Amino acid sequence: MKDILTLTTDRFTQIRSLGEKTLEQLSEADLHWSPDEESNSIAVIVQHLAGNMISRFTDFLTTDGEKENRNRDGEFVEHGMGSQELRERWDAGWECLFAAMRPLTEADLNREVFIRGESHTVMEALLRQLSHFAYHVGQIVYIGKMRQGSAWKTLSIARGASQQFNTALSQSQNKK
Repeated sequence: MKDILTLTTDRFTQIRSLGEKTLEQLSEADLHWSPDEESNSIAVIVQHLAGNMISRFTDFLTTDGEKENRNRDGEFVEHGMGSQELRERWDAGWECLFAAMRPLTEADLNREVFIRGESHTVMEALLRQLSHFAYHVGQIVYIGKMRQGSAWKTLSIARGASQQFNTALSQSQNKK
């Protein structure tokens, strides 16, 4: 049985993968498209996620997760970054998260950390971020699907293929 830190790391990895598989399908124009002035483009969402991850997970156990040098409002401004720079920011955010998680032990899960002065256990802080990242990566996937239309390469079970998937899964499990 996997421990909670391994399971949490696995979930973060799955969320990251969904975002990356979406980003790989999109053009530069797709990354900067938004349906209206009040909505965020994928580029803006990536900027926000990276800023959030770096703020939350730099010195995770010892400093407040909302760093003084973070410009959260600036994360929601379209800066016209190219896909390479956006990918570098994306990777930097995720690497900061995983670097903070690697040394954690089960004994750390009940330690106290702060986000904007609010006390959390390490486990609460991780779950808070897990749901936050899933929310925004879901937005990235949805926008990506809208932009790609029929050219979209599904990231899960294809529409109308559930039975085929279940049969293949069952057969592979029976071989073990």
